[in-house]
Amino acid sequence: MENNIKYHLQKSESPFLQGPLSRFKELGFAVRVMYQFIRGFRKMHFIGPCVTIFGSARFTPDSKHYQNAEKIGAALSKLGFTIMTGGGPGIMEAANKGAYEAGGYSVGVNIVLPFEQKPNKYLHKWINIPYFFVRKFLMMKYSFAYVVMPGGMGTLDELFEAITLIQTKLIQNFPIVIFDSEYHKELCHHIQTMAENESISREDMKLLFVTDSAEEVVEHIKVHAIERFGLVKKQYKPKWWYGENRRKF
Repeated sequence: MENNIKYHLQKSESPFLQGPLSRFKELGFAVRVMYQFIRGFRKMHFIGPCVTIFGSARFTPDSKHYQNAEKIGAALSKLGFTIMTGGGPGIMEAANKGAYEAGGYSVGVNIVLPFEQKPNKYLHKWINIPYFFVRKFLMMKYSFAYVVMPGGMGTLDELFEAITLIQTKLIQNFPIVIFDSEYHKELCHHIQTMAENESISREDMKLLFVTDSAEEVVEHIKVHAIERFGLVKKQYKPKWWYGENRRKF
């Protein structure tokens, strides 16, 4: 019985947790990862400057968090940005819906999970990715700003990934907005505690902008993304562009 349990656990655990594999298997895994990066680059190459909006998949359309994300997605799309999310339900769907219905462009990088997460219906373009780290890379790569809505563990992972990349100067100083000060008050308090204990620099606190106003989100991104990086709107329609009078940078 004990041997059967061990065998079951060994067979069911993720390849990431199995330790060293044969060189052939590890080469195969590296090739599969590279293939997913190439798929992502080809699929997303022409999407233009994005704002990525992070948040929970669990909020329903009657939630204030869903409604706020929809409003922010619409407002940022009117600036000319493509709205990028993880492509699933909840906050992701709301942000995509806001952009889609406001006449903007809406894209998603959907994660493939054992319990199937389907791309939401408000996407002009999407890709399914089986690895979280590849998905996060694509969501960071094409964006000039990140908006962190209420969410769970995955949202915090995405927030701190973005902060770390900016803090270590591996990417430029793109604006990071944390929306909903009440929801995130303990998180912001902990970040303040890290600064007070000098485990991060006090200058790192300036990487985050906390607000409860969709209008302030738009204004902050105007100043710290559009003006800082000299983005200029252009009128054109790439081959994947849907409809008339769409605006892009």
